[in-house]
Amino acid sequence: MPTSVDLVRPPGLADGIGYAYAAVTHPAGLVFTAGACPLDDDGAIVAPGDVAAQAARTMANLATALTASDCSLTDVAKTTVYVVAADRYDLVDAWHVVRAAFGDHDAPSTLVGVSFLGYPDQLVEVEAVAVRTRKADDSATG
Repeated sequence: MPTSVDLVRPPGLADGIGYAYAAVTHPAGLVFTAGACPLDDDGAIVAPGDVAAQAARTMANLATALTASDCSLTDVAKTTVYVVAADRYDLVDAWHVVRAAFGDHDAPSTLVGVSFLGYPDQLVEVEAVAVRTRKADDSATG
């Protein structure tokens, strides 16, 4: 049965995690990502205890999920950034890495300090909503 939503599970991101990395609406519509996490290719958390390193891997994973959805970071309309933080310094450290990944594209974002996240040792998670302006099969024509 045809559906108006494609679930995206790109190669290069951990397999078997129990959810899709993104969902794309049709035609050429909104892309909703799962919370990107600081997971390596085997599904293990990288850099336990290092907020900045986890934020960097999280953004790399988010970019991979967006690319597999025919988008990029510059197509993001909004993000929510979750950081396990005992104080604001951890929030700020993660925020600087996230903002640097977006460059001049300063889409609206919400930064949230939380007590814990879904994986042991996970300190950062970023979810995004992006707008895909072309259908996947139109990508060759731009």
